[in-house]
Amino acid sequence: MSLLVLDPDAEVAQRLRQQLTDLEFKVLVTSDSDAAAQLCAQGGVRALLCGSHELLPPIGELAPGTGLVFYSHELSLETVLSCLQTGVHDCWQLPMAGEEMRERLQQLLRRMELWLTQIDEQLHTMRSELEKDQRAGQYIQLGMLPPNPMGIGHYRLRHRVEPSLILSGDFIDYFQITDRYFACYVADVSGHGASSAFVTVLLKNFSRRLRREYRVSMLTHPGEFLAWINHELIDQQIDKHVAMFFAVIDTRDNILYYSNAAHFPPAILVEGENTTTLEQKGKPLGIFPDVQFASKQVPFPQGARLVVFSDGVLDLIEAPTLKAKEQYLLSKVVQGEDLDAIWATLDTSKLGQDDVSCLLISHGQ
Repeated sequence: MSLLVLDPDAEVAQRLRQQLTDLEFKVLVTSDSDAAAQLCAQGGVRALLCGSHELLPPIGELAPGTGLVFYSHELSLETVLSCLQTGVHDCWQLPMAGEEMRERLQQLLRRMELWLTQIDEQLHTMRSELEKDQRAGQYIQLGMLPPNPMGIGHYRLRHRVEPSLILSGDFIDYFQITDRYFACYVADVSGHGASSAFVTVLLKNFSRRLRREYRVSMLTHPGEFLAWINHELIDQQIDKHVAMFFAVIDTRDNILYYSNAAHFPPAILVEGENTTTLEQKGKPLGIFPDVQFASKQVPFPQGARLVVFSDGVLDLIEAPTLKAKEQYLLSKVVQGEDLDAIWATLDTSKLGQDDVSCLLISHGQ
């Protein structure tokens, strides 16, 4: 750790450097304020001693805990007051006896160390409070997820959500609409953490409203559900967009109706060794007003299963290209008949890079 002398007068700077060196301090000297700012920003400078009022850097530009001293051979009360008002920690009238200089420097450095200790304690307290609040938020967010597992007729639904932080921007929901139909979706809110998690609260509220406010045509045209959610998100004026796969299952005729709002990777319908990739283009929710979302349908026969991942799963697959990752995921979904088996094929040591979620719906007997 060093002291840094900043002075345009090289002769004065060298005399002060020699005096400080004799007091067994390590001293650097410069006449360039930009160089001084760079050295301070890099850390390792315990105090900056400045001999020019014009070169005094704003205190906010110094690294935390760096002392700032102004010195002059002519030190007026007006100058002292001006310096202290701008954040200077001490003002020296030169020449100064060595022992006085040593004592004042040691006092300054002790103040800086005490200040850093107090800041560390405050940051620790703030971090603990923030984590406590986020844990409470996580508890609430987990409580918003549907039962896991859940049975609806001959269908069994399971899900898994792994946040990159404490709170998740991924959200999964499924709910019965009528005795014949149930809806499900996987949503991926842009970003991470608390701001994205707040949007999932809106999505849960939309789920409750959809069960009351749906139109009959929506049951076979889930793109209308997405258009409704898109309209509601835009009305909220949130600075977020949402990718979503939305599906409605007809439990009588065993038909899967689905629509996609920029969700990736595509959902996979598995029937024995055969797979159907439910690829579909669509814009994300919450950005474009009056956008329409196409609806498609496929049979959902007995013994088939639907698997929907959020895009964070791609970070858990070691493969050289996106196409190779998709092929790997497809092969493991075919082999794994339950969620735990599929999850075991992923490199979960990489969790934390992005939120990762999965929805599995199996059509049993």
